[in-house]
Amino acid sequence: MTGQEGLRFNSAGHSVWKSLAWLGSAIATTIAAGLAALLALVFAATVLVIALITSVLVAVAGLALRARRTAKPDVADDGVIEAHKVGGHSWVAYGWDERKS
Repeated sequence: MTGQEGLRFNSAGHSVWKSLAWLGSAIATTIAAGLAALLALVFAATVLVIALITSVLVAVAGLALRARRTAKPDVADDGVIEAHKVGGHSWVAYGWDERKS
C-alpha cells in the first residue's frame, strides 16, 4: 500500500453528481445574493422616504409654531374685538380672552 488508497474515488458517478450539485449550489447562492441586494435597496429607499417625510413634517410644524407665536389679535384701543364671519351663522372672534394691562 502506498497510502493513497483513501484518495481514490469513482470518477464515473462522482464527477457528474458532484458537478451538478456544485452548479446548483452556485446558482442558488447567486440568486440569494441578488435577492438580498434587491431587498437591501428597497429597505434603504423606504428608510430614506420615511426620513424625508419626517423632515418635511418637522419643518411644517416649526413654521406653524412660529406663525402662531408671531400672530397678534386685532384689538382696538376701546376694547372692541374683531370678528369674522366664517359662513352661515358662524363667527370667529379674536383677542377676547386677553387681559389688558
